[in-house]
Amino acid sequence: VQLQASGGGLVQAGGSLRLSCAASGSIGSINAVGWYRQAPGKQRELVARIITDGGSTVYADSVKGRFTISRDNAKNTVYLHANSLKPEDTAVYYCAAVRAFGVVWGQGTLVTVSS
Repeated sequence: VQLQASGGGLVQAGGSLRLSCAASGSIGSINAVGWYRQAPGKQRELVARIITDGGSTVYADSVKGRFTISRDNAKNTVYLHANSLKPEDTAVYYCAAVRAFGVVWGQGTLVTVSS
């Protein structure tokens, strides 16, 4: 499995971005896809995760009501719709595919929210 993340950028506080995570390879082996983020000097944290079978989702408390994770099976892509962005959302965002025998990480995409 290979993951390609995109969609980061510079946005003003209150703005929106849509991050994309396109998967290729052994798609059928993926159980879940998650978006994580890592701010400077902080540990990487889970932002949102979606189960591929059934589509159930989980969100970090800090993004509930502002971010939405979704998937487009036809495009093998998982999206993170980030709305009402705050400066504290500034981080490198990574997507990860969870499989029975390990996690595959994509490269990060930088999100910068200016105040």
